[in-house]
Amino acid sequence: MNVLVTGGAGYIGGHMVLALLDAGHKPVVFDNLSTGFRSSVPDGVPLVVGDIGDHELVFRTLHAHRIDAIVHFAAKLVVPESVSDPLGYYLNNTVKSRALMAAAVAAGVEAFVFSSTAAVYGNASDKPIGEDVPLAPLSPYGSSKQLTEVMLRDVAAAHSLRYVALRYFNVAGADPAMRHGQSTANATHLIKVAVQTALGMRSHMEVYGTDYPTPDGTCIRDYIHVSDLISAHMRALTHLSEGGESLVMNCGYGHGYSVSEVVETVRRVSGRAVEARLAPRRAGDPVAIVADSSRIRSRLGWEPRYDDLSTIVEHTLRWESMLRERNLTL
Repeated sequence: MNVLVTGGAGYIGGHMVLALLDAGHKPVVFDNLSTGFRSSVPDGVPLVVGDIGDHELVFRTLHAHRIDAIVHFAAKLVVPESVSDPLGYYLNNTVKSRALMAAAVAAGVEAFVFSSTAAVYGNASDKPIGEDVPLAPLSPYGSSKQLTEVMLRDVAAAHSLRYVALRYFNVAGADPAMRHGQSTANATHLIKVAVQTALGMRSHMEVYGTDYPTPDGTCIRDYIHVSDLISAHMRALTHLSEGGESLVMNCGYGHGYSVSEVVETVRRVSGRAVEARLAPRRAGDPVAIVADSSRIRSRLGWEPRYDDLSTIVEHTLRWESMLRERNLTL
């Protein structure tokens, strides 16, 4: 299968490229390299540097490489930034996704896997959240993804395109073989930030909000290992290639950890101190988000392999240590 991976030079998209290669497929990376890295694209994998909003370039790429399916990761994804820059997020995440869909329809591509988010739910419940609860995003980031889901639904009803929208919970970790991981210098992912603090790459980290209605006052999230997330994408591609119907599904483990629990796990696994300073709540942060993943388990047969916070932290620690050593020798 020839698969276009938008954002394929980035963190999650880069893992998808490796999984496609491992499975014998032919990925093509489409990335503007604003946060991704050319060096992350494996040798022999075509890289098209461009913007997904460029309809003509996307259309030519789909034709030139005879693309069978699109896996769409390219997006801006920092919740507080979306609150301060809503127009930028609606342009990048929604308007440009519309252009990508238009090119897909024009080129006759019928399979589309979309990187959505649990941020579409808002403060839905303190229990695992199913896909059918009313959506109430708290940030423009969440709203931008919800609108893209709506567009996909309507495009699929009018054309031959079928899709799977995967609502990610909190993605972390690195490829167990250390081929790829999160390399963005100023990433805001909690586990990455905590690990970098443990390694001395940051003087301290901040815990945003300690007065939430949770057992220890900090937010609760469902952390999923990036390799398990990618296995969900591979199953989604197989489902669509076999003629499966369009689906919307959660990607999470069904249990959560608080910010304080994550910091303590990083301290324990690394054996190092992590200075965590208390800070005010951030705009757009829900209290707790935990997935009900029964749909993806039953419909696609998805079973995670790395459902363990210590393992996720260990893989992140190994990856960040590699990056640190690499930077020190440059």
